[in-house]
Amino acid sequence: MKDSGKKGFSELEKRIIHEMTGDLPVQPQPFAPAAERLGISQRRLLAILKRLQKEGYIRRFGATLRHRNSGFSANAMAVWKVPEERIEAVGKIMSSFREVTHCYHRRPSGRWDYNLFTMIHGPGEEACRKIAERISQKTGIKEYDLLFSSRELKKTTMRYFQDD
Repeated sequence: MKDSGKKGFSELEKRIIHEMTGDLPVQPQPFAPAAERLGISQRRLLAILKRLQKEGYIRRFGATLRHRNSGFSANAMAVWKVPEERIEAVGKIMSSFREVTHCYHRRPSGRWDYNLFTMIHGPGEEACRKIAERISQKTGIKEYDLLFSSRELKKTTMRYFQDD
């Protein structure tokens, strides 16, 4: 969320934001149960969400892949050294791979000169290595490393306007 100059949220907006920080059901109308809990129509809920997004308070709606429950037993943070003038183009290519769930540009710091990070998921470490090789070939970026997860310590969603 960014500060776009608004003085504060209405009580309904706070309730909506809080409601949207939870999981949405996998169903044809995923916003319908939230609208019902809020006591408003789905149409009104979507209109408010669109406005909050347009105003910059909501950046995006995302899905969390619980990769271990989906048959992916390995994931690797691939760190890439990408010329700054190519970041946008290379990032678009990398994020187009279905095995990539995150793609972030970061400023290099100290001796750590990697500036593009992608999270790669696969059925095993060797599969993740092959995916990274394919990404490297498609982008022409040869300087990269893979950091494999050894265990998951925490995976939670940020909750806003929560009762104490």
